Amino acid sequence: MGLQTAIGYTPGSRNRLRSGILWVTGTRPGSWLMSRTITPLDTAVYRASRGRYTASSAIAGLPVVMLTTTGARSGKRRTNPLVGVPAGDDLAVIGSNFGQAKHPGWVHNLIADPNATVTYRDTTVAVTARAADETEFEYAFATGAAITHSFAEYRERVTGRDIRVFVLTPATSTD
Repeated sequence: MGLQTAIGYTPGSRNRLRSGILWVTGTRPGSWLMSRTITPLDTAVYRASRGRYTASSAIAGLPVVMLTTTGARSGKRRTNPLVGVPAGDDLAVIGSNFGQAKHPGWVHNLIADPNATVTYRDTTVAVTARAADETEFEYAFATGAAITHSFAEYRERVTGRDIRVFVLTPATSTD
């Protein structure tokens, strides 16, 4: 059983308002604003709704998962709301960091320790992360761009670093 089935993952729906919001997040000013505000907002809405929604899922229809990693330096558990991108039966996460210059912290955490958990709505599953191969990388970006064109915008904008993509599989699966 893949991760999508294990957590009951379903992609969100879109309408004109949601498409407009997603367009704004792909712009340089929109992504700058989102990089500084959406994580705490998603986390607050997630807690207030008892895991049913995040701000990104409620407002923009994005399929957000909560990825919990172990801090590479601190050893503390860190949870980040991320768009889950279908990757076969599993999910991929894209370290675009809203097109910013640096990798998001969770990328460093997964490199240091690929064991994590993914929570979607009220289901949590232990996962193992691995770097996507070239085919999976391209597929994740194509699929991610179908969810929100922002991924394509971020990819074009990022210079000086390679965006990292990880495939998440249930920890009990054999690779």
